[in-house]
Amino acid sequence: METATLTEQDREEFRLLLLSWFRLHARDLPWRQTRDPYRIWVSEVMLQQTRVATVIARYTQFIQRFPSLVSLALAREDEVLTLWSGLGYYRRARMLHSAAQLLVNEHGGSLPHTSQELRRLPGVGDYTAAAIASIARNEAVAAMDGNVERVLMRLLGKSATRRSGLPARLKEVAGLLLDPKVPGTFNQAMMELGATVCLPRAPRCTDCPVEKFCGTKGEHVAAPRKQIVSRLTHYALVKRPVGGESKRTEVLLVQRQDNAAQMPGMWELPAIAEPAKGEPVLRIRHAITNTNFYVEVFEVKADKFLTARNQRKLERHDWVVDSRLGEIPLTGLARKILMRLDVMAKPREVRSGKALPGLDRDFL
Repeated sequence: METATLTEQDREEFRLLLLSWFRLHARDLPWRQTRDPYRIWVSEVMLQQTRVATVIARYTQFIQRFPSLVSLALAREDEVLTLWSGLGYYRRARMLHSAAQLLVNEHGGSLPHTSQELRRLPGVGDYTAAAIASIARNEAVAAMDGNVERVLMRLLGKSATRRSGLPARLKEVAGLLLDPKVPGTFNQAMMELGATVCLPRAPRCTDCPVEKFCGTKGEHVAAPRKQIVSRLTHYALVKRPVGGESKRTEVLLVQRQDNAAQMPGMWELPAIAEPAKGEPVLRIRHAITNTNFYVEVFEVKADKFLTARNQRKLERHDWVVDSRLGEIPLTGLARKILMRLDVMAKPREVRSGKALPGLDRDFL
């Protein structure tokens, strides 16, 4: 597709084909049932670098606990992080929380109306601002996430492989194609096309409603994939009965430093440098971006683990009763381990055998 020869009639046909397809094939997602800018904002932040299936359950729980911008602003940070557990990239949660507090303290507790004003909020980039403004406020601005960029690059074909000025070119094409009458719906349709049909590998071209405009027909030179790094790590599961009662248990957890590079302030099991004696109670794989962590968990008796030397190393630690584990901000890995070992209660949907979006069956 060459933009120089893209007529108004072509653009109208593209919009008609795409929107007709979207009406028939759009996924039923909870954030698509509202035009509340706050709820759209929450969903867009959660969806950054996170699978839709993972977000669905977390979004519903988050909105139930924080149904409005004011309720989020008034919450403690550890409450926000607790409900974010399992989504990863916790800086997003902290920025969302701080932006909500800023809006309540200085802007009357409501989100700005335009994408330009939204862009000034902490943690809100061009894409998020455009998505909120177009979907909630009907502003005619194109929203470009990774899925939309891929669709546009394939539409452009070989000319997109010439990288000079590519971002500006993609933005220009997105603006030309945008339907100014229904910008929010159009943006969502473009995202949906990239997420379900115009896939990174093995795109489903025969199902594409706008294939006739495509310059690649499935052929696409992808950026080199990052090298996957593997790491072996060991953790200790240290438990003790509560008040001598065998039915109640508390678990030793440590808190990451506030200046930690990743997940500051989050709680996790204590790491150990070397494997403990005996077999691990759990072996598990946990992937974070381009790193595969191969984790071994060893159960260690409290009196053996809490030597004077170990206690000096555990500057920020606490014993947490098993019934309260779901109330503190755990790292995704800690949460996964504790649920897998039946130390932490699993959500009702999992206990009943019903699949819950966002929980990896391989690890439950």
